[in-house]
Amino acid sequence: MPEHTVVDRHPLGTLTVRRLGYGAMQLAGPGVFGPPADRRAAVAVLREAVERGVDHLDTSDVYGPHVTNQIIREALHPYRDGLVIATKVGAVRGPGGSWEAAASAADIERSVYDNLRNLGLDVLDVVNLRVMYRAEGPAEGSIEAPLTALAELQRRGLVRHIGVSNVTPAQIAEARRLTEIVCVQNHYNLRHREDDPVIDELAALGIAYVPFFPLGGFTPLQSRTLDAVAARLGATPMQVALAWLLRRSPNVLLIPGTSSIAHLRENLASASLVLGADDVETLDGLSARA
Repeated sequence: MPEHTVVDRHPLGTLTVRRLGYGAMQLAGPGVFGPPADRRAAVAVLREAVERGVDHLDTSDVYGPHVTNQIIREALHPYRDGLVIATKVGAVRGPGGSWEAAASAADIERSVYDNLRNLGLDVLDVVNLRVMYRAEGPAEGSIEAPLTALAELQRRGLVRHIGVSNVTPAQIAEARRLTEIVCVQNHYNLRHREDDPVIDELAALGIAYVPFFPLGGFTPLQSRTLDAVAARLGATPMQVALAWLLRRSPNVLLIPGTSSIAHLRENLASASLVLGADDVETLDGLSARA
C-alpha cells in the first residue's frame, strides 16, 4: 500500500472505528489477575485514550476477572456516542490465575451477562468467542456449540456483533457458515506472521483482523533491525512496529495496551508515522529471519 493511502477507519459490522484503538488487558494486576497497583492511574489512562480520539476499546470480563471492566465503567460510563467496546467470552480464570475453557451454552450466557453488568451496558457492541482448545495458540476442533450459543444471545438482543479469537483458518470458515463474523482476533506482529494469508483473505471479505500482542505481548519485540529503522525515523521501535501493522492491510485494527499515559501517547503517535518503501521491505524481512 502506498504511504499516502493508509486509511484511518474500518468497519466492525455496522460500526466504524479508528484503526488504532486500545486494549485494556494491562489494566488488571500482574498476570492479568487481581486489581492494579494504582487504580486511579488505570482510570486516567482510559480517559486519556478516549480524549485523544480512541473509539475502539478491547476488553474481557476474564481480565481480573471483572476488574478491568469495572475500571472501564468507573472511568468512562456513561459512554460517549461512537465508543465501541469489544469483549471476549469462552474462558474463565482459575483460583491461581490459570486460563481455562468455558465454552458450554451456560458458560457463554453467564459470561455475556457478566460483561453487561460490569460494563454497565444493555447490549455488547462486539463479542469475540475465544477458542480455548489450546490456550497458547490455535488448535483444531469444532466451535459450533459455543458459537451457536453466542448467536442465540445475539438474536435475543444482548450482542450486536460477533467475532472469533485464537482460531485456525478452518474454524474461521466454520464460524462464517454458522453466523456473520465481523472480526478475527489472533496473535500477530512483525515477528509472528503465520496469519498472513488469513489477513489477506479477510481483507477481501471486508472483515476486520485484530492482532493481539501487536508489540510482542509479555515479551516485547526486540530486533536490531527494528531499532535501526526506528533510529532512522526518529521514532521508538514500538511505534515503528505499530506503523508497520497499520501499513500491512487496511482491515488491521490495532489494540495495543498500556497502563502508562506516556506510553499511550507514544502508541497513538504511531498512526502518523510514515514508513518508506525501503523501511517496509526491511521490516518485512524480519519474519523470514525470526
